[in-house]
Amino acid sequence: MQYRERVWAEVSLDALSLNVENIKKKIAQAEEDIEYCAVVKADAYGHGEEFICRHLYEMGIRFYAVSSFEEAVRVRKWCPDGEILILGYTAPECAPMLAEYQIIQTIVSVEYAKELAKFVEVGFPVRCHIALDTGMGRIGLRTGLETDQKEHCIQELKEIAHLDGLNIEGLFTHFAVADEKDSDNISYTIRQETEFFGMAELFKAEIAPLKQVHCMNSAAILYRNQLPSTLARAGIIMYGLKPNANLEVPIPLTPVLSLRSRISHIKTVPEGTCISYGRTYTTPAEKRIATVTIGYADGYSRQLSNRGEVIVKGVRCPIVGRVCMDQMMIDVSAVPDVQTGDIVTLIGTDGNQTITADDIAQICGTIGYEIVCNISKRVPRIFLKDGRQIHEDSLI
Repeated sequence: MQYRERVWAEVSLDALSLNVENIKKKIAQAEEDIEYCAVVKADAYGHGEEFICRHLYEMGIRFYAVSSFEEAVRVRKWCPDGEILILGYTAPECAPMLAEYQIIQTIVSVEYAKELAKFVEVGFPVRCHIALDTGMGRIGLRTGLETDQKEHCIQELKEIAHLDGLNIEGLFTHFAVADEKDSDNISYTIRQETEFFGMAELFKAEIAPLKQVHCMNSAAILYRNQLPSTLARAGIIMYGLKPNANLEVPIPLTPVLSLRSRISHIKTVPEGTCISYGRTYTTPAEKRIATVTIGYADGYSRQLSNRGEVIVKGVRCPIVGRVCMDQMMIDVSAVPDVQTGDIVTLIGTDGNQTITADDIAQICGTIGYEIVCNISKRVPRIFLKDGRQIHEDSLI
């Protein structure tokens, strides 16, 4: 509790459980047998990977996706018999450690596969999934409906599959616009699906069997969950946020993270008083101005200066002046009996008022993903279960 004196993030494991169960129900509506894959990269989207992973493991989740070798090793510690897939690049020199920790590595290109194979130790193969670029333009072997491109991709797949030391267990792709509902973007996603599953069938027919063929991200889970994908890679929706803030989601989601701070100082100032750097705000009348102990070094965007709101005692209060590195100011004139030490809610619910990461993202011109991922490491995460703070010995 002593960490709550300045700024802290509350992470509700109960909300996480609810989201996972609702996602599972959505996945279960598919005709195929689809396994839940928890995407826990980027410190579990800023929520704190250790407690998130341990809680998911306690819930029976056994497949995890991360972005780096370092993340994979940490997840292996908390999820000893889980399957762990690195979705991006790992230095080829790490091949022996990938084999040691039984981590599945993404193959991003033929050139990368060859380099990785050079470092594989005899008798210790590296488990791999090959990424196919069906239209994301990021990583993977480029597919295409054109005959020449399709044949080229098949030849690349054969070349990779025949390399010694690499066990090719799966293929995957990533959708670019599965969270958009206009006809043009739906057509684009359908084209990605067609190319991906077509290539997977060719691989199985001409090269080797596959344990995993997967493409479902959060948006596809919500809006295209009848795909024959073997994994459902639940990312942002697991944390209770929308893939697209402008699009309604068909399942109940509860935000897992709340961000709170405190009032450190209150002053009554006359009309015409300038607040914060740059004199971007001047009081239009006498105001009660409170200083809050959070700033952009904590991951609270400077773009919220003079634009964002917070909640104090159930009342929305505007941010006035520029957000500073460690502090900012708010107008608390409408809050009765406001005092130093009062809690300020920046993300979350207080009374009947709620501010979500998606709300903040709309102001900043970004997405909810970035808002939660940007919360600084210096902000302690307080994990709550059954309404109480839990500690390390409260989980497995």
